[in-house]
Amino acid sequence: WTQWFDRDDPSGTGDWETIVDLRRENPGKICRDPVDIEAVTLSGLDASQTGENIYLNDLENGFVCRNQDQPDWECSDYKVRLSCAPDSCENGANFNKKYYSTRYNRDDPSGSGDWEHLSALISENPGGDLCAEPVYIEAATFDGEIPAIRTGESFYSYSPTKGFVCRNSDQNTGTCRNYKVRFGCFCRIRM
Repeated sequence: WTQWFDRDDPSGTGDWETIVDLRRENPGKICRDPVDIEAVTLSGLDASQTGENIYLNDLENGFVCRNQDQPDWECSDYKVRLSCAPDSCENGANFNKKYYSTRYNRDDPSGSGDWEHLSALISENPGGDLCAEPVYIEAATFDGEIPAIRTGESFYSYSPTKGFVCRNSDQNTGTCRNYKVRFGCFCRIRM
């Protein structure tokens, strides 16, 4: 978890603890892709227990309590913190540390199969969290997150340096399931 941030108070239109403002006012203190957000009053009461109408509370926008949404026209004063994945390489992490990328699903099996090539994923996601030389690959079904190796399907490619390919022609059923993949990298070779 990050430290607690309290950049605003409810004296104006409400308590605005937005991700954009928090990053601007606290450079380098918030990871690029937080996985959780927690909002509590300054006294420590969880936002869900205050009975207040919360306008926003998500990882894309942050936390906002608007005074106009409250029966008494006043929000409590909140502080927020964000959780970063333990496999993040940011904030001066050890360069030998491993991390997993985001899960990607660039294709579906509607054509000749499900083609999740590493090179295509890198070119389609510039600035993403993929590395040039992954050391691990993990594939799972898009729905249900069943590990690929437990589906009983045959794979044309299941390689950390090339990516994942399931060809429909290799399956007894004539079609592959839809898969998503993620790659394991060392921080030092991250793009």
